[in-house]
Amino acid sequence: MVRIRCDFFSDALGFATSMTVLLPAPTPDRPAELPTLYLLHGLSDDDTAWTRFTTLEQYAADMQLAIVMPQVQRSFYTDEVWGRPYWTFISEELPRTARALFRLSDDPAKTFAAGLSMGGYGAFKLALRHPDRFGAAASLSGVLDIATRAKALRPPEDPRMWPRIFGDPPMVENTPDDLLHLIKNVKNPPLLYSACGTEDHLYPSNVKFRDACAEHNVPLVSEFSPGDHDWRFWDAKIRDVLAWLPLP
Repeated sequence: MVRIRCDFFSDALGFATSMTVLLPAPTPDRPAELPTLYLLHGLSDDDTAWTRFTTLEQYAADMQLAIVMPQVQRSFYTDEVWGRPYWTFISEELPRTARALFRLSDDPAKTFAAGLSMGGYGAFKLALRHPDRFGAAASLSGVLDIATRAKALRPPEDPRMWPRIFGDPPMVENTPDDLLHLIKNVKNPPLLYSACGTEDHLYPSNVKFRDACAEHNVPLVSEFSPGDHDWRFWDAKIRDVLAWLPLP
């Protein structure tokens, strides 16, 4: 595969940012416009994390699939109350910029989102707020009950994170940033897949999300297996995600 670190100026954010892109090597049978996976990082990571800490590049080597990995800081893929409009960036500007730079398909059936932890939340938010744009979305150890999470103790390394993103007090429940609210109202959702380790601190919220999807008839493939909130689990599960994607 071809790996590209792309630095560019974001009009939405008002400053320069980066994305890492994996592209299949040019071959006679490579599609003119590539199916695309937007692969999102977690809270403490950046756009390089997936290629640094997993074997993603080898797993995808034989797939005719572009993988776009953006950088969004500690934003929870949200238009922050006291920060930057990262939701606008990830949902509008990023795909427009990536398609302008690379030959990527804009066909919803060939457009996917996935991520880990904070990125799992972002991937499902993309799919549930824009079900007409995505054919499938996957979450690994996702923060799927954000309203409860935002009420928890503030992280000592970033004590103003929740107020910065969602306001003080954080206003999340029953808003478009609340996945549990979105699944009550989504029409024709794309295919959804979630996986979480049973030793993960986010396991209860993933069970809660699974049960809510069942209650509201939102199709979800949900897998729970031994594992913690770490790269060993995500390295194994991203391979399952790639195999699960409904590629042409």
